Amino acid sequence: MPPTRATDTGCKGRIAVTPRSLSDGGHPALRWLEDAGYDLVFPAPGEVPTEDQIRASLSDCVGYLAGTEPLPGALLEQLPRLRAISRNGVGVDSIDQEAAARLGISVLTAPGTNSQGVAELAIALMLASCRSIPWHDTQLKSGNWKRRQGREISGQVLGVIGCGQIGRRVASLALGLGMKVLAFDEYPLASFEPSPDFSWAPLEKVLTSSQIVSLHMPPADLPVLDADTLGLLRAGAIVINTARASLIDDTAMLQALDSGRVDTLATDVFSSEPPPPSRLISHPRVITTPHIGGYTRESVDRATEAAVDNLLKALAAQR
Repeated sequence: MPPTRATDTGCKGRIAVTPRSLSDGGHPALRWLEDAGYDLVFPAPGEVPTEDQIRASLSDCVGYLAGTEPLPGALLEQLPRLRAISRNGVGVDSIDQEAAARLGISVLTAPGTNSQGVAELAIALMLASCRSIPWHDTQLKSGNWKRRQGREISGQVLGVIGCGQIGRRVASLALGLGMKVLAFDEYPLASFEPSPDFSWAPLEKVLTSSQIVSLHMPPADLPVLDADTLGLLRAGAIVINTARASLIDDTAMLQALDSGRVDTLATDVFSSEPPPPSRLISHPRVITTPHIGGYTRESVDRATEAAVDNLLKALAAQR
């Protein structure tokens, strides 16, 4: 369905755009906002904006096409004209939703638009972990002809923790590679039975039975992988996190890596982005990517169009 577009051209207010995938190079869908009569503001082109930049740039904005930057209630209270925040994704844990509701600010998401991109990255990180691709690349570029024996992904047991839209895509892709898949979800979709090699299981069984574990849960109050649950993993397990940094206890993970309980951690998400230097990030068996799960041409197109359409509809309804 094409995005809703207004026909009048009178200025209706300003809209801030902060996702890094949009604020630097732009996107054709942003023109729909301008065609609808809104002026665009870019607080920090190509970067994650600070609170000061948000406060200064959004003081008179009615709409906000937001990235993953934190939006605490105290900041939202200083944006008196703001009426709608539209995310080009599904994560809203960085937004104080109670404060937004109290202030009459709609919070909108674009579910499912980046599912394929995130799922493919999870699979790519599994393959990179199994074959130590980043390590081999570093060695060869440093002039060292060294090799680490890898493992084939076919025949491995994958544990999918959180089997929603992304988790189900990961499971399907993994089955296509010859893996066996165990999945845990608090609300399992009973109709999802893609293969005899797929089955639903309790969390403990997923952890104790899987050679690779991939996280796809929403944010939780407590880490899903802490010292106790990491202790349930098979020795030499691989952990993939393309969901939320809060799902892993960093201290416990570092100990698990040092002990060999976890062979490799591959993560695309961090508690603060960009993250400060740490022992975990610099660990030789940690693979990192800078939150690129949904950063594909196709995912950006789908997410941007949905986010813009949501924002236009919300602002039109309020007018």
